[in-house]
Amino acid sequence: MIAGHFGFAALIKAREPEVPLWSLMLATVWLDIVFVPLYIAGVESIEAVPGTHGGYGAGIIHADYTHSLLGALLLSSIFGLAARLSWGRRCGVVLGAAVFSHWLLDLIVHRGDMPILPGNVATLTKLGFGLWQWPAAAITTELVFVIAGAFFYWRAARTAVRAVGGASRVRANVVAALVLISGSAILLADAIG
Repeated sequence: MIAGHFGFAALIKAREPEVPLWSLMLATVWLDIVFVPLYIAGVESIEAVPGTHGGYGAGIIHADYTHSLLGALLLSSIFGLAARLSWGRRCGVVLGAAVFSHWLLDLIVHRGDMPILPGNVATLTKLGFGLWQWPAAAITTELVFVIAGAFFYWRAARTAVRAVGGASRVRANVVAALVLISGSAILLADAIG
């Protein structure tokens, strides 16, 4: 759901113009960024879904720390507090919430592989609605986030630069187009496998 996370970052930027777009992009994938070193260390893993041949959504992700509910809340809080030091309270709250949006969006697509507690201590029920079981529906859902993010970012940016015009208007168009094109390219690459 990488493209969907980036589309959601653009949606947030449309609503919160004072928060840098790059920081929102970073925030919406922060859980995956922290996942990478844990994956390399063998602490978290990805397992192929039996009967699949790879491709979009064909993995059960054992991210029992980064993608646990409590772990995501903790990583969101840390990121938000760090952002608050640089950009103030409002940006810290927005960026912390953007980090947690990753967990909420993953909840929609993951197959019951997201624990409540880190390390799945107490072996509570794992969460996930499993939209990845239907790749076309998952890709469509993600594409909606990309298109909506690009559109609402573009609309907000065009409104903000209306008085300035010129280069700022061009920049708004280019950034919105980049969100749309790169998000669509990521989805296409995922769909092809």
